[in-house]
This record gives sequence, structure tokens and C-alpha cells, in this order.
Amino acid sequence: MHEITTTRNNPEIDPFLAVWKWEIPVYLFIGGMVAGMMIIAGYFLFKEKHKNSDSIANYIPLISIILLSLGMGALFLDLGHKLFVWRLYTTFKILSPMSWGAWILILVYPVILANMLMVPPSFILKRFQQIKMITKYINERPRLIQNIGIGNMLFGGILGIYTGVLLSTMGSRPLWNSSILWVLFLISGLSTAAAFVHMIAKNVNERELLAKADNGFLIIELIVILLMLIGLASSSQAQIQAASLLLGGPYTAPFWVFVVGIGIIIPLIIQLLAVNHKIKHTAVAPIMVIAGGLILRFVIVSAGQYSHYLYSYFR
Repeated sequence: MHEITTTRNNPEIDPFLAVWKWEIPVYLFIGGMVAGMMIIAGYFLFKEKHKNSDSIANYIPLISIILLSLGMGALFLDLGHKLFVWRLYTTFKILSPMSWGAWILILVYPVILANMLMVPPSFILKRFQQIKMITKYINERPRLIQNIGIGNMLFGGILGIYTGVLLSTMGSRPLWNSSILWVLFLISGLSTAAAFVHMIAKNVNERELLAKADNGFLIIELIVILLMLIGLASSSQAQIQAASLLLGGPYTAPFWVFVVGIGIIIPLIIQLLAVNHKIKHTAVAPIMVIAGGLILRFVIVSAGQYSHYLYSYFR
């Protein structure tokens, strides 16, 4: 992976220059949303909601594969030595986040494919008639379907956690080096996934369920953000300085306006009104949640590169 912890020892350097490196934030966002979609799809399989012909569970796997491939494409573009990416798969280093991530991303694909083979897209069935036998085999075994659901929830959770662990293991960056960052990214991934699936779902009951679930995720995400900031602000000088980037520093406006305000609080209010049948369900709130989740990654990645121990001592 290209160096994403660019040193910024000079406090006069514009911190928003880091925003122009879009590959890592986009990869983290897509990875988190795919993780959330896998968990949702797995839950629907486990609860046998996939039996409804209009269930979104039948479409999530294909969308997940497309999005995950786009995310891996963004990660590939960020690599400093693209021709040697295959070396990640010739070994496994237990203490290396990148080694874990490379294998997690590969193992996630067959789990999603197993889900997709339950109801393959028509264009795939036309080209590969043999898939019908696999589909029939899976659908005749309810226990296997439940296991596929559990596998999706398990690997989705691992993928969602990894998107936060990838940053939190970097101790040289106080803003990233938080034990709660992986929780924030996992919950945010679930929230953006629920919002996206809610937006495209045709089944009214599923749309209602996903809106209610997203409300819960948004509340938890807001609590986790507050806990993370409290933890940083009550720690060492370096962590306090990192927190100040979001509490009065250059990232305050984008974080509190776009991530917290537009990405969490406003859509939460809209969806609370919608699930209580005060207003109709629209795409407005889900789009806000998805945009907020993307901006969250940009802010955390960019601010994290601007936060370091040297800045707290030589500012």
C-alpha cells in the first residue's frame, strides 16, 4: 500500500492537501459498506426472508461483489509497487494488518459468491447453465443456507472491523491510534449499508426494518464518536492535540457539519418521522447517511495524517 502516513512536521502545511489522495478513504468506505451489506444479507438468509421473490437479499450479493471489486481497484491504484501485489499472497504475517487485509479480502469473495448462487442473476444463468445444478443443491438444503448466512455475517463483521484496525494499529498517528476506531468504522459501515439497501429495496417490510435498523446504527455511531473524542481529549498531549483537529481545528466544520449534522442527526430525524408514519420514506435520508459515511473516512484519514507526536511538541 502506498504510504498513507505522509509526515507533516510543518504546521503551516494545508491539512486539506491530504483530501486529494482519495484512494484509501474510498476503499475504507466501500469496504465498510460491503461489510454491512454482507451482515444484512446474512441476517436475511438466517431469518429466511430470502424466500420472498422481491427480497433485497437476492440482489445484495451481486451489488456487493461489484462494490468490493471497485474498492479493491481503488486500493490497487494506491499501491506503490503494483506489479508486486501478488507477493502479499505468498506469505502470511500475523502481526501485519496488510497481510490480514489481503487474505480477508480474498476470503470474502467465495462467501458472497455462495450467497449469489442461491439466486444467480439471469445473465449469468444464460451463459452458464451448469450453475442451475448448484443453485438447486443449495436451495434444497435449509441448513446450508443458514450456514451461508452465518458465514456472511461473520466475514462481514471481520471485514468491517479490519477497515478500522488498518488505521488504529499505526501508533505514530494519535488520531488513528484509538481502540474504538474499529467500532466507529464497523457501525458506520452498517449504517451506510442499511441506508443503501433501504433506498433500493422493493419490499415494504424490509424497507421499514432497514430504516429502523439504520436509526439504531446512527444513534450508536453518534455515541461512539463522542466516546472517541472524550477518550482522545482526556489522554496524553498528543491525543489532545489530535482531538483538537476536530474540536476547533481545521477539520471542525467538515466533521461536525457534514459527518455529524448532515450524515447522522438530520437523517436520523427524517427516518424517525418516516418509521412513525409521519412522513413518507424517501431517498433523501439514505443519501445523506451514505455521503456522511464517505466524508467521515476522508476526514479521519486526512486529519490522521496531519496529527503526529512531533507536532504536539514542536508546534
